[in-house]
Amino acid sequence: MKPREIAPDVHQLGVVDWDGRLFDAFVPLPEGTSYNCYLIRGRDKTALIDTVEADKADVLFAQLEGVERIDYVISLHAEQDHSGSIPLVLERFPDARLIASKKALNVLSQHLGISKDKLDRVGEGDTLDLGGKVLRFVDTPWVHWPETMSAYLEEDKILFSCDFFGAHLATSDLYADDERRVYAAAKFYYAHIMMPFAAEIMENLTKVDALDIDKVAPSHGPVHRIPEFIINAYKDWAGNPPRNRVLIPFVSMHGSVRTMVDRLVAGLVERGVGVDRFDLSVTDPGRLATALVDAGTVVFGASVVQDYPHPLAAMAAYSINLLKPKTRFVSFIGSYSWSRKALPILMDMMPNLSVETIEPILGKGAPTSDDFEAIDALAQAIADKHAAAGLV
Repeated sequence: MKPREIAPDVHQLGVVDWDGRLFDAFVPLPEGTSYNCYLIRGRDKTALIDTVEADKADVLFAQLEGVERIDYVISLHAEQDHSGSIPLVLERFPDARLIASKKALNVLSQHLGISKDKLDRVGEGDTLDLGGKVLRFVDTPWVHWPETMSAYLEEDKILFSCDFFGAHLATSDLYADDERRVYAAAKFYYAHIMMPFAAEIMENLTKVDALDIDKVAPSHGPVHRIPEFIINAYKDWAGNPPRNRVLIPFVSMHGSVRTMVDRLVAGLVERGVGVDRFDLSVTDPGRLATALVDAGTVVFGASVVQDYPHPLAAMAAYSINLLKPKTRFVSFIGSYSWSRKALPILMDMMPNLSVETIEPILGKGAPTSDDFEAIDALAQAIADKHAAAGLV
């Protein structure tokens, strides 16, 4: 698509990746994604904020057709989906200076082979005057790399936030007016990219609150012309307690664990607790991660393979540990044949979680009436703990 104006002399460029289905060789992209960059023309100077993946540079250069001069290339975040084409842009515009945060300079030099002679560093509160267009830089580290910053265009009140407030969403819409769809995509993005850094996000949000913002222009997904929509969503996801919901990722080899899970689901629902149930043998891991944003409790259901938890359960525990949700409680239900060692192995895989463990249930073979009674007691214990913690 051609460059699209979001303010006078401010245009969105980049790539809508309709067909992308995997990000970072890890994150599923059920709705594709986009890689946004922004061209700002002042009276005296022109700046390009971020670029695109190197293998998509041809799309960016087609959009830059007719642009005679770029004075500054601004890298808000050094990851290659935003910085990959920087060497090619600097080759096309050899007089341009590359501007980045202090922490980004070495990363850009090491990853992309850019000469440090081309690099200028900026920090919190520094400004860049393009002539009637002044960019003020805001340090926003750990959203989601340590070197990340944002840029605020003072005259037009636009916050260029890079990955902060982004969404994996391929769409022809310039603006985030389809709030239901954008909310879901932004929450999915938050779960995979931002959730491990909730504390840092809350600190960065205080800086955002100090700005008078008319638009938020992220590097993925559409532009927000109602900034409160995405800012308040982040405050909820990062800062508010989890919900009165239980996430149950499970895998059942011969049906015993599935029977136990179904009993637990019924018991929780009867007690007014919401449930997100995922069969790990078929589930979309992206949906599981999104549900994790709200989960007050995680209950693993797993068969035991020899002495160890089923590999799919182990993978789920490993991923949840990486994502570091605000979950308050964790438990386990499972079935074994001759060894009970799987349970402590699984629990030891999640040291990043600050959770209380609720008494697990590990039955031998098919569940018995005693197992069902224990599962009902577990459902009651979860409901009681959620109520005591004020989860709604």
